[in-house]
Amino acid sequence: MEPIVTIKESCRKCYRCVRSCPVKAIKVEQSHTEIIFDRCIGCGNCLSNCPQQAKVVADKVTVTEELLGAEGVVVAVLGSSFPTYFHNVAPGQLVAGLKQLGFGEVHEGAYGAELVAADYALITAAGDRPHITSHCPAIVDLIERHYPKLLPSLVPVVTPMVAMGRFLKDALGPRARVVYISSCIAAKFETQMKETRGAIDVVLTYKELEGVFRSRGITLSTLAEEPFDGVQPGNGRLFPLSEGTFRAFSIPADPFDTEIVAACGEVNVMGIINDLAAGRISPRIADLRFCYDGCIGGPGRNRALTEFYRRNLVINHYRKSVPYRTAPHYEGTPETVALQRTFASKHARLEAPTANDVKKILQATNKYAIKDELNCRACGYRTCREYAVAVFQGLAEIEMCLPYTLQQLEEDRGRLIQKYELARRELDREYGDEFIVGSDRKTLEVLGLIKQVGPTPTTVLIRGESGTGKELTARAIHRYSKRNDKPLVTVNCTTITDSLLESELFGHKRGAFTGAIAEKKGLFEAADGGTIFLDEIGDITPKLQAELLRVLDMGEVRPVGGTAAKKVDVRLIAATNRNLEEGVREGWFREDLYYRLNVFTITMPPLRSRVESVPILALHFLEKASTKLNKKIVAIEERAIKALVQYPWPGNIREMQNVIERASVLTHDDVIRLENLPRAFSERHENDSLATLDTRSSFRAERERHVVKLEKKLVQRFLTEANGNVTQAAKLANIPRRTFYRLLDKYRLKERDAKGRHLIDEE
Repeated sequence: MEPIVTIKESCRKCYRCVRSCPVKAIKVEQSHTEIIFDRCIGCGNCLSNCPQQAKVVADKVTVTEELLGAEGVVVAVLGSSFPTYFHNVAPGQLVAGLKQLGFGEVHEGAYGAELVAADYALITAAGDRPHITSHCPAIVDLIERHYPKLLPSLVPVVTPMVAMGRFLKDALGPRARVVYISSCIAAKFETQMKETRGAIDVVLTYKELEGVFRSRGITLSTLAEEPFDGVQPGNGRLFPLSEGTFRAFSIPADPFDTEIVAACGEVNVMGIINDLAAGRISPRIADLRFCYDGCIGGPGRNRALTEFYRRNLVINHYRKSVPYRTAPHYEGTPETVALQRTFASKHARLEAPTANDVKKILQATNKYAIKDELNCRACGYRTCREYAVAVFQGLAEIEMCLPYTLQQLEEDRGRLIQKYELARRELDREYGDEFIVGSDRKTLEVLGLIKQVGPTPTTVLIRGESGTGKELTARAIHRYSKRNDKPLVTVNCTTITDSLLESELFGHKRGAFTGAIAEKKGLFEAADGGTIFLDEIGDITPKLQAELLRVLDMGEVRPVGGTAAKKVDVRLIAATNRNLEEGVREGWFREDLYYRLNVFTITMPPLRSRVESVPILALHFLEKASTKLNKKIVAIEERAIKALVQYPWPGNIREMQNVIERASVLTHDDVIRLENLPRAFSERHENDSLATLDTRSSFRAERERHVVKLEKKLVQRFLTEANGNVTQAAKLANIPRRTFYRLLDKYRLKERDAKGRHLIDEE
């Protein structure tokens, strides 16, 4: 199991782990970032820097508890920096707590530094080449995986942790199990290396151990102190400090001696490593630790304490004598413990791009010249070219380039603004007041009311029969309001079941009802700052009426299944075709809600009371149908217009729109004729024509009048079908051309209508 685990669901791809990783061992996947363990050095930067805590230490607590429950002795080894984490309790109390967990022995890991001291002193005394200390597993991984050229310089000695593990298993036997407790994440990696495998069975962090104490209900401060086991260390307790290596290893050091270099922290270490690799420096000893402040500044440190305070805690522990119980098998010098180790190159080579590959990637992020390469490091790489290489190798993605992404966002914003303006123009054209079509007095009165109430925040109730254009009126009110840059949300209360309408309007919490698998925002919240239009409000249930009244009175909504109310600023426009006054009397509509809604009422007139606007409406719907059907239709004959005017229109404007669209589909040319309308229109037209006959005129005169009218319409039709070509029209009529000309003269059809109207007959 890998020591560091990525919780994919928590990762938000902020790239902070990429920026903090010194060796770029992070691969950017489609939905998250992943650690490349062949390149990782276990420094723990990704753990410390992830704001979402998507990178976590793999659980070793369960493994430890399994070890404690098995047969055989289990030994706990406290890393030399333990006083900086468990600073509120005495060391003996920490020992007592570990014994309560089931550990047979508890040792100080500082003794491991003293175990390797003699080998270090012997090897570093030779001046044949630079010696790089190998007691920091992160430094060892850094050189093995990224700077294999420096492998010969590593001191071939195990870390104090591995030395301690081998010492204990040599003394207790191979069946003993050793759990090392430290602030070092790289130590978890080290236990899996084949060169050091078997010395330590499990590595726990101090935080993990603290969690075990908490889960077991163990309060360390209440426990009686118990002694440590094993050998009490001396100078080894100073090992976790940045200058403590030389004291622990008994190597004399002079701060002005350039032959001995000591450095802690990523920046300093990487600088020295690069200098060593380039041959710029060649000290006798380079003591390097990747963590700032040495081992007391490891990724698992207590971040509430300052470096100075942590340093003092270690020094005080060094000076203090703690109780020890040293068994006979620990006494004497452990001559048989194997402390040597070998190193091997583990450099994971990635395919190197060509110069042309890098150029293409740079150009994909709009970098065509050197001046375009900002090297801002927002992507986590030092230069744009390093980033381009990472993209080629599959470690990074194009979107990581912040200047490019900002430029794309700006371009997208410009395109969205253009689309928004186009969409707004279309909406203005579709729902503007010029398309509340009609020149009759009642329509003009409605337009006047819309312009008056639009700029105010007043609640509006639109009343009228179905199909009279109530939603169009609501859109016009919103367009004239000061909220016209905010959303207009429309809801038809009759199309949603009562059980779902409350959830749609006010939202719901997760688990509020069966099927509510996630929290949902309601339409009132979606319309916050804008307008909500509730069509057919007379059909909502009394329960919903009470909730709606709460919104109007308090300006807040409460989601289904929720207890907390949310403030909303929404203008309400309602519409109904029902008699709400009757509903109040009969009890199916709340009286208080009725008065709250009936602040400003607009009553939409039925179409039958606006007959003077029927021809204008017919031509308006003709244009819409022509565009929708992609069919050129230019006119409606007068017989059809008269039939439309005579019809009572029970379905109002919506019915007219459907009738015109149907007729547009049925016509075979560019003119809608009476025959294209439903039968009810032609029958009514014929009956009205017969009803208007002059009973005082003779049969001969009445017949002549109708024959003349029919003859004129036939000439018009043939001329239209021939697109104005008289010769072709005469052929279609099957009469001589001269005869057709005489008919044109007779009915004065050569002259175009001065008004340019699309009606075939102006009689």
